[in-house]
Amino acid sequence: MISTHVLDTALGAPARALAVRLDVLEPSGAWRTLGSAVTTEDGRATGLADPKDLVGRTCRLCFEVGAYFAAGGRPSFFPHVEVSFVVGGEPRYHVPLLLSPFGYSTYRGS
Repeated sequence: MISTHVLDTALGAPARALAVRLDVLEPSGAWRTLGSAVTTEDGRATGLADPKDLVGRTCRLCFEVGAYFAAGGRPSFFPHVEVSFVVGGEPRYHVPLLLSPFGYSTYRGS
């Protein structure tokens, strides 16, 4: 399963109702969408794709952070955050995003 968890570090709370999309890079160089979700009350989006079908492929998670901050009446520097990664043979890929209006960080979670 490919999943994410978004935390709004400026508020010290989960980022609720943030749109996220999972894409895969095709051999042609074009991105194809595999799934999408809106984060839950606890900031999670799960089950975006099964990684067993994507071994060796480059994927990206696209977070619509500009719309998220605008909905809360807050300015932000980034309209979107895109996190690209290569899928190996593990059964689970969890990619958390720590977010503030003017910065972010991410890592491979468990």
